[in-house]
Parts: sequence; C-alpha cells; structure tokens
Amino acid sequence: MPVNHYENFPVGSIVLPRRLRQPIHAVYAFARTADDIADEGEASNESRLQDLTGLEHELDRIRKGETPQTKLMQRLNNEAIAPFSMPLEPFYDLLSAFKQDVVKKRYQTFGELVDYCRRSANPVGRILLHLYGEHDPVSIARSDGICTALQLINFWQDVAVDWEKGRVYIPQDDLARFNVTEQQIAEGKADFAFQRLMAHECERAFSMLKGGSPLGKTLKGRIGFELRMIIIGGQLILQKLDGIKYDVFNERPVLDKKDWMIIVKRAFQKK
Repeated sequence: MPVNHYENFPVGSIVLPRRLRQPIHAVYAFARTADDIADEGEASNESRLQDLTGLEHELDRIRKGETPQTKLMQRLNNEAIAPFSMPLEPFYDLLSAFKQDVVKKRYQTFGELVDYCRRSANPVGRILLHLYGEHDPVSIARSDGICTALQLINFWQDVAVDWEKGRVYIPQDDLARFNVTEQQIAEGKADFAFQRLMAHECERAFSMLKGGSPLGKTLKGRIGFELRMIIIGGQLILQKLDGIKYDVFNERPVLDKKDWMIIVKRAFQKK
C-alpha cells in the first residue's frame, strides 16, 4: 500500500490467504478514510475533528451491539470486527492519532513521537495479528516494533512533504542536538548537520525494525512471507535514504521494480 501512513501494510496482496483479504480491505478502508479526514482537502480543523468524532460514535454503536449508521462502519463491523471478534481498542487508538494529527504539528521528544506511533501505526499491526490468530505477547511486541519503525521511515521519507503541511515530525530535542533549524528544512538544506541528524533517526528506525524482524520467520506460510517482504522493503528505503545522503528535499526514495525483485528473492531466502 504505498500511500502515506499505511503504505507498508498489505492490502489485498495476492500473497495473503483469500479469507483475510476482505476483512483487511475493510480495515484499510476505515484507516484510509480517517487519515484522509485528518489530512486531505481544505476542511477546517473543527470540521475534521467533528468528522473523526463521528467515527468514534460509530465505534461506540458497535461496542453497544447497535448497527452503525454509515456504510463504511457497517462494512468494518460485518466483514472484520464481528466475524473475528476483534477488540475495538486499536480502532479507537487510530482515531486518537488522527485527531492528534489535526492539532499537533511538533514533537518535543522522541518519546512523544513513539507514543504517536503507538496509536497511529501499531494498532494496524495488532489488528492484522488478530486476524491471523496470533495473540502471544512476544509477537505483539515484535509487531509493535516493526510498525513503529515503518511509521518512522515514512516520516523520514516525507520530511519535505510534511513541512508543506505545516508538520515537523523530527523531535525538537534532536533538531537542537544536531544544530538543525526549521529554517533549514524550509530552505531544503541537506547539509552535514542535517545528514547527521537523519542518520541518527534512521538508525533508530533500523534498530526497531531489526528487533521485530524475527516475527517474519515465526509467522508461517503466506503471512510470514508478506511480513518479510514488508521488513525488507523498509530496510531498502533506509539504504536509499543513506544513498542520497538524506537529501529528501530533492528526491523521495521509493521502491521500484528492481527493488521488488530483490525483496521477493530475499523474502524467500529468509523463510
């Protein structure tokens, strides 16, 4: 799904078991819609928050055993939540993160940013694990590490894009530590200080991705293969960021056909 926050999660991949494609589509539709409410168009912050609260109220209806009013949430309930007895907390967490995106444009510390990822990315991994029937604490912790890492990688790809939206996800403490100012970001200056800063942030993401990577082997069959491809894809993006010396102002690293051939080959080799 190479689009925005959810680009690193599978949506209808032919690799996935057929029985999971429909519920994953329903989950993606919910997440994509909520993310677009928070991000896209010219709506006011008040309007965005009101629409997201509307989705929360729909979750409340599901929790009470009532029928949701919108087709989006009826589909989510009928195709994913009800058939798989899914917990609702991950969906509430996602909406909490989307609301935060509307009003919070800066993060003082890395801990604050990780807390955001805990609600913006980790719930998707937990939802997928639940669909796969994996509930053990080790798998959940590894999934959280992978999801946070992928979210961070997306941030580091999109420093310039996010600046245009008025957002800076690089922690303010880190900007100060490496003597990088927001003015440099505005001017698109990938100087040595910015390169050191980005290398530091990417190393953090790499460590988290590596820590969670054993999950790609413990999950069996198609699901494990899909996850291994996702992990390898994240690693390749980090390599590409290093290869362009972190000049994300002139080039946003993406995966091309050659990269996908590498990804598939490595995913098979690591099973």
